[in-house]
Amino acid sequence: MSFNRHVKHPGGGSRIRRGVAALGAVGAMLVLAGCSGQGARFGMLEPASDRAPIMGNLWVGAWIASLTIGVLVWGLIIYAAVRYRRRRGNSVPKQTKYNLPMELMYTIIPLLIIAVLFFFTVKAQNEVLDKSEPVDHTINVVGQKWSWTFNYMEAENPEVGDVVHQVGTMSQIPDLYLPVNKPVRFNLASPDVIHSFWIPAFYFKLDVIPGHANSFDVTPTKLGTYDGKCAELCGTYHAHMIFKVHVVTEQEYYAKLKELAANGQTGEKKVQVSATSIATKPAEEQHK
Repeated sequence: MSFNRHVKHPGGGSRIRRGVAALGAVGAMLVLAGCSGQGARFGMLEPASDRAPIMGNLWVGAWIASLTIGVLVWGLIIYAAVRYRRRRGNSVPKQTKYNLPMELMYTIIPLLIIAVLFFFTVKAQNEVLDKSEPVDHTINVVGQKWSWTFNYMEAENPEVGDVVHQVGTMSQIPDLYLPVNKPVRFNLASPDVIHSFWIPAFYFKLDVIPGHANSFDVTPTKLGTYDGKCAELCGTYHAHMIFKVHVVTEQEYYAKLKELAANGQTGEKKVQVSATSIATKPAEEQHK
C-alpha cells in the first residue's frame, strides 16, 4: 500500500528539486542585485578615503558569503521539510541515531568558513593599519569628556610654521580640516575613558585608549563635509562626542590653519588633568 501511494505522486522529487533550484536562483539574483549600483555597498556610505576600498571589499565579501550560505541552508531546510514530510497514512520515516559523514561535514565546513573570513579580515586589518608610507601632515587628536581636540602639528611646515589647535566643547562642535589627496597621520590619546575615533565615510575607526597610544594613516580622496563621531559608549554625554570633517583643497587647509593661528589658537592643547580628577568634576567644569 505504501508503494502505491508513492506511485500516485510521479515527479514529486523533481518538483522539489525544481523548487530548491528556483530558491537558489532567487538568492543568486538578490546577491547580484546587491552588487550593482547603490546596493553594491550593502548600506555603506559613499567612500571618501584610500582605506575605504579595502574595508568595502571585506564588507561586501562578507555579505555575499553570508547570503550564499543563507540561501543554501534555507534551501536544504525547505527540501528536507517537503521531501521527508509525513504523508497521510505513512509511517514515520526511518530514524537514524548518527551519520558520521554528515557530522564531519557540518563540523568541518563551518570551521573552513570561519578560517576564510578570519584570513581576509586579518589581511584587510594589516592593510588599513599600514604606516610604512611617509605622510604630509600629522594631527594629534585628544578625545576628552565630552568632545574632541584637534592639534595640527605644522610647526616645521613653512606654510604654517606653528602648531595650531581647535578644542571642542559640549556646546561647540569642533571642525576637523583635512587636505584632499594628502596622507595624514592621526595620533590618538585620551585623558579619561575609552573613546573611539570614527569617520564613517572613511570606513575606518580606531579606539582612543587612556595610556595607550594609537595611530593610523589615511588619505582623504573626495572633497566634501562628513560626519565624525565617537563609536564607543563612553559615558553620560557620549552623544556630544561628534565633529565635522571638512575635506578641502590644500590651499583652503592652510588658510584655515592660519585663521586659527591668527585667533591665538597656537600650541599643542592637551587636557592636563587625570582620569580620577575628571571623574569627580562636573562636565561643565572640565572645559573651563
